[in-house]
Amino acid sequence: MPAPRMRTTPLPGIGVKYDLTTREHRHLSVVAHRDGARTVSVYRTDDPDECAQSLRLTGAESASLIDALMPSHHSANLLHTTDLGLVAERIELSATSHWNGRVLGETRIRTDTGASIVAVLRRSGAVPSPTPDFRLGGGDTLIVIGTREGVEAAAAILGRE
Repeated sequence: MPAPRMRTTPLPGIGVKYDLTTREHRHLSVVAHRDGARTVSVYRTDDPDECAQSLRLTGAESASLIDALMPSHHSANLLHTTDLGLVAERIELSATSHWNGRVLGETRIRTDTGASIVAVLRRSGAVPSPTPDFRLGGGDTLIVIGTREGVEAAAAILGRE
């Protein structure tokens, strides 16, 4: 069975849109809003550009749905950020980002926002726990964890061009 196709689109000031095309060629999307809410949309089979139904979920409803979609055999030792009052977000650096080519420590993300960059995703693979001397590049996706306010502040810093 082929892997599902997922496309991610940053929506500045709103959040991130995730588009999924299933193995049955069905199109659905999830908009992850910065306030923790989610909008789930399912598109028509005869016109994949036309939305058939859309549902907006609160942060708590989204967390419940995520729990329902997780495998039933998940480990009790795994921590879920929603249980801790934290959020995790993917933030993509554009090629024109002020931080393109600069080292992570220059962003002062942890010092100024309290949020932490716990990994960087690149085409060449994931870099877990990047050090302050890690050089950022346009197209990098940074995994940021912190309070909602801290992650929003980090996104504002990282979005600087």
